[in-house]
Parts: sequence; C-alpha cells; structure tokens
Amino acid sequence: MRDPLEQLVDHAPLPMWREMAARAIVARANWVWPERPDRLPAAMVASQRWGVSLPGGVAASTARYPNAAAVIDEDGTTTYSQLWRRSNALAAALAARGVGPESKVGLLARNHTGFVVAATAVAQTGADLVLLNTGFGPAQLADVAASEDLGVIIHDDEFDSVVSGAPVDQRFDERDVRELLTEFRRRTVAPPKRQGSVVVLTSGTTGRPKGASRHASGGMIGTASFLARVPLRAKSTVVDAAPLFHAWGLTHMMMALSLSGTLVLHRRFDATETLRAIERHRARVLVVVPVMLQRILALGPDALVASDTSSLRMILASGSAVGGKLAQDALNRFGPILYNIYGSTEVATATIATPRDLLAAPTTAGRVVPGVRVEILDDDADPVPAGVTGRIFVGSPLRFDGYTTGGSKEAQRGLLSSGDVGHFDGKGRLFIDGRDDDMIVSGGENVFPGEVEELLSHHPAIAEVAVVGIEDEEFGQALKAVIVVRPEAPLDEEGVRQHVAVNLARYKVPRQVVFVDELPRSATGKVLKRNLR
Repeated sequence: MRDPLEQLVDHAPLPMWREMAARAIVARANWVWPERPDRLPAAMVASQRWGVSLPGGVAASTARYPNAAAVIDEDGTTTYSQLWRRSNALAAALAARGVGPESKVGLLARNHTGFVVAATAVAQTGADLVLLNTGFGPAQLADVAASEDLGVIIHDDEFDSVVSGAPVDQRFDERDVRELLTEFRRRTVAPPKRQGSVVVLTSGTTGRPKGASRHASGGMIGTASFLARVPLRAKSTVVDAAPLFHAWGLTHMMMALSLSGTLVLHRRFDATETLRAIERHRARVLVVVPVMLQRILALGPDALVASDTSSLRMILASGSAVGGKLAQDALNRFGPILYNIYGSTEVATATIATPRDLLAAPTTAGRVVPGVRVEILDDDADPVPAGVTGRIFVGSPLRFDGYTTGGSKEAQRGLLSSGDVGHFDGKGRLFIDGRDDDMIVSGGENVFPGEVEELLSHHPAIAEVAVVGIEDEEFGQALKAVIVVRPEAPLDEEGVRQHVAVNLARYKVPRQVVFVDELPRSATGKVLKRNLR
C-alpha cells in the first residue's frame, strides 16, 4: 500500500496541503530534532534567514550540532562551527573583491573540504556558482570560462596550469584561499537579496558542455520526493565518492550537510580506500556512480570480505545506467541496500528503484517519486500504454531553469525530455531502453544497443562492454561491440557473436567486435561512446 503522505503530495487538492505533506516526509528524516532542545530556536532562525539553500543547511546544522564532524577528508576533520566560520570568512573576502549577485564564480576542485567551503561561500555572496569538470584541459577550460562569462575561478593547486589561460579577472588557488581565510577570519556576511544559481555543466558528449542552471531549490516537495523513497536520516555518515562538480555528488553533499550528517570525501576515487573509509567511519550511506560500484566489486571476494561494511544501510547509485548484472552482483554482496536513481541534470530525479524493486526486476529504473510526473510519449507527443517504448518526459519541482547559453530541453505536455527512451511495465516500473540518439536502424529493424550491452555484461568472460551504432554498406547501420575481457578469460569475436545470436534476434548480432584494455570514460564515469564509433 502506498504511503498516505506520498499520495497527498501527488493528489492533495490544495498546494498548502501538498506542502504540509512534504514537510511531514522531511520531518521523518529528523531534520529538526537537535540533541539539545535549547538549540532548536537558533536552528529555526538560521533556516529562515538563509532559506532552503546550501548556506541554510550548513547554518542550521551548525546551530544544532556545532562540534559535530561536518566533513572528513585526507587532511582531517572539520566541525560544523569550523566549516561555517571558514565559509563566512571566504564569503567576506570574495565580497570585498567585488563578488556579489551579479557575479559568476567557477569552482574547479576535487572532493575535499575546500570544495565545500568554497561552494558555501559563493552561495553566501549571491553569486552564480559554475561547477567545472576536473577533466578539463587548458583549452576547454578557457572556452567554458568565456562561454559562461566567468569573472572568478577558485581552484585546487594542481590546476594552476589549467586555469592560467582562462579569461577571468581573478583566480584563487588553495594557498590564496588559506590566506584569505586568515585575513577575514573574524568577518561574517549577511544573506544576499537573491540566491544565486548553481550551474552544472553537461557532459559535453556532443561538443562544448552546456551549463544547466537552477535557481529554485524545489522547496520541501523537491526534498520530500527523494526522502520518501530513500531513508536518509539525520546525523548519518555519508561516503560521497561521486564527483562533487556533478549534480549527483553535489546533491548528496548538500543533503548530508542539511541533515547534520558527516560527509567523508577523497580527492580521487580508489575502490580499496572507499571500503576502508566505510569501515573506519562506520558509514551508513555510500554515494557512487555505477562504474565506481563496478570497481569495488571487481576487487574480488577476498578484499570484499576483509572489509567490514556492516554499517552500510544504503548504496545510492546514479549518473549513468546501473545494469542488471551490476545490480544483482551488488545485492548479492551487500544485501538489499542498493538504490538506483534515474534522472538527469536537467530534469532532476524522476524515478527511484528501491532494493525491493531491483530484487524483482534488476534492470528497472524504479517508480516515479512523489511530486513528479513521468510520461512515455510517442512521436506525436501522445502517451503510450504500458509495455510500449517511447520517449521519456519528466515534470519536476527541481527541473532546471534552462541552459546558460540559451534554450532548454524539448518540452511536451508541460514536461521536459530526459533524452531517453523507455517503457513502463504493468506494475508502474520504468525501464530505460536507450538514448534518443542511440537507436540504430539495421536492415529496417530498430535496435537499442543497451539490450545487447545488458546481455553481454552477463557473459562470464566480459568485465565491461559498450555497444554503438556504425555505418554499414549492406544494412545501413550495424552494431559494434567494444569489450574489456576479464583476466585470463578466453573469448574471441566469434564467441561474442554466437552468444548474442543464441539469445537475441539475428539483426542484433554485432558486425564488429573490438577488444580493448579499458573503455574511455568521462570524469563522471560515463562511457564516451563518441570515441568508440
């Protein structure tokens, strides 16, 4: 039976009732229950003063638990009071240098406390925060800085040479930031008259990355839509392995700090060190992109058994497709704690597959979350019945405002295109069949590479696989399979073709099979299929 609060969020006749139901869902996560009741008024004042924002979450958590660990990284532990003092100092320093609501500040940093301090400080000034991909080279960074009209870049020391040619007025590396924190250590700032936007850059798989801007937080309904399906709780320890410059990692940075949790960060992902961090800090939550989970499981049974992960209650995966094989392997190893979250930078969270959903259907992207609409539309923008594949459109209170360079995603029926095609089954579970532009027509038949990828991923000799469409003189288009073979596992091209031919239709058999040492991936773990064609 569906949660009555979820039903109210979706169907209550008055907006006020929907908002009240959303607040009740959030309250279940114990957002506003400090250990000392005398700190509750200060937390409420902080929340009201800064609003539903990153500074608001940090300020309220500081009022509740000033001495609790906010962030743990390779350099040690930072408490909430220390985090708030540092962000205030940096915000004051930036404001003294002209940064304000009309400014655009780029942040180029890996996962560490400095990222959290800088992101919070920029938000406190009211400036727009543009999150820069740590995989950028100098030319692409300069191009993005110009297209996004950045005036300031805050960056890690390792990126000095990358940002040196960027057309900006001011650059601050880690040493500069430390000096500013000392100079302005006793300064504070008042909330800005307007909240700045957060700009997350798309992956840029088809050219220059586009900045997806979002001002509104979505309010309580936006937060409740996630918490209704994922049992995050206050004061949890969260190992956030996903890149913070990506929407997925950033979301959980903000969520953990708003829930007075402890955020555990590492500048670079390492599967073994991630397991050690879970054990060392008794982490309740692990946030990953799917390739990270794949790397953890690839460590093998001995390494996995040697690590005590019994504290984990949730593994949250998003950012790219979680294949059925990966879902099954994770559930078998860690138990029923895997959540597969589907959405995009533009449409935010659309569906969530809980452990129960994944146990029943490992390839599902889950069910629609409260407060969100998801429809499968045909080429005429009409809804299709369950079982029929069409284009996925999403309506969410957390949808983005548009691209910074103009334009938006295609809209139909008040919903935005996710860029994917898929179908619902008879039980309301969504399945992703592929990208809009992934489908190929081979000999007059429509083929989605994802189906072939899912099949091959279950082959015992295959560690990783990507399938793309290529031009073919005879059939117009054909499939090409690019495969990473497991060590000492015998497999040849004919073996791959026979495996597909036995299980799928003949026209889905790859015409080309290529073996490689590793698949090309972006900094967020997505396979760069343009490099494989």
